[in-house]
Amino acid sequence: MGKLNRILIANRGEIALRAIRTIKEMGKEAVAVYSTADKDASYLKLADATICIGGPKSAESYLNIPAIIAAAEVSECDAIFPGYGFLSENQNFVEICRYHNIKFIGPSVEVMAMMSDKSKAKQVMKEAGVPVIPGSDGAIKDVAEARKLAGEMGYPVILKAAAGGGGRGMRVVEDESYLENAYLAAESEAITAFGDGTIYMEKFIENPRHIEVQVLADSHGNAVHIGERDCSMQRRHQKLIEESPALFLDDQTRARLHEAAVKATKHIGYESAGTFEFLVDKHKNFYFMEMNTRLQVEHCVSEMVSGIDIIEWMIRIAEGEKLFEQNDVNLKGHAIECRITAEDPVNFMPCPGKINKWIAPGGKDVRIDSHAHAGYIIPQHYDSMIGKLIVWGENRERAIAKMSRALEEFEVGGIKTVIDFHRKMMRNPDFINNNFDTKYLEEHA
Repeated sequence: MGKLNRILIANRGEIALRAIRTIKEMGKEAVAVYSTADKDASYLKLADATICIGGPKSAESYLNIPAIIAAAEVSECDAIFPGYGFLSENQNFVEICRYHNIKFIGPSVEVMAMMSDKSKAKQVMKEAGVPVIPGSDGAIKDVAEARKLAGEMGYPVILKAAAGGGGRGMRVVEDESYLENAYLAAESEAITAFGDGTIYMEKFIENPRHIEVQVLADSHGNAVHIGERDCSMQRRHQKLIEESPALFLDDQTRARLHEAAVKATKHIGYESAGTFEFLVDKHKNFYFMEMNTRLQVEHCVSEMVSGIDIIEWMIRIAEGEKLFEQNDVNLKGHAIECRITAEDPVNFMPCPGKINKWIAPGGKDVRIDSHAHAGYIIPQHYDSMIGKLIVWGENRERAIAKMSRALEEFEVGGIKTVIDFHRKMMRNPDFINNNFDTKYLEEHA
């Protein structure tokens, strides 16, 4: 693949704006697509061309493959950048891009298929020598098999949708009396959310940390990691605060984690940016959970500690460029990201509406990725995230102090946001002392 000149961004909001900036800085042209709900989005003015692809519902626009392909062809784009969510991990979309000779800026459909089914991915990781959570060998066919396996592994266990994500189709089972109802509920939710009721089972790791490793790999067989992120501050499996590095790890465990991720990346022949997600128990044992074959929302903290523009390198890799060496990755300091969502800070219920006041924080090493502004009307049709506030400090203590200061400066009026929640977390003794796990918010509500 040669140089890409014109790239269509098959996404919206802050990640569309983020991509426009990098694409234009690389001397290329950016084409933005939009739904009728986003027709007044200010970032559209920054694109070299804009095309409406349908109505406000995702199915009518950002998930409308024929409309997006048509937009790419009519605007003479030679590549599509998918961002995250929407079509970013849709294998059919990748195949269609290939058929139309449009470069999909991401991994191949073959590797995406290998990693998309979590039970299959687990087997591949076993073959690569990466530790995996004990569990079923593939899908469970019925409740009886689930009961048998759970008895062999020992409770608690967790049921997961093979095609799942975002915590949907997932149930923790403490003992046998809850198993049947949990299985049927997980199966039903998986069918509704993903159109696939396939369920698998794993041993439930109690009080884990959620640690992920950012990788980049090119088409020449080279792969590097860009450190790790601690994404343990979650609510119902949805990440709220992310950090890099994960200070919970000791140096030896961190090195083994990085090595496992790079080895797995090469084993599957991966190309582009990707993320390996692990659960780490209190004894520092780590287990592969899943691979995200796309850019992550929290990629920004890895950029802040490395100085590497991950989207730029996704594009350069798509052009066939060789990756830099691992020794060229210089990780320093500490970065924290707070996801800013239009939600009630108490119960996290979505709060769409018009923003009548927007005063964003600033200062050295403070970054805000957001498409929102005063006068912006948040559509009710999409995810409630309106931005990400990211800071860098020479150590975690300074990063927390900087984030706390930045959050105090951040004012959003007209809607409810989770800014107040994040302010409180930056003053929370357990957070300050790095004393939390993935269940912290459920236990300390």
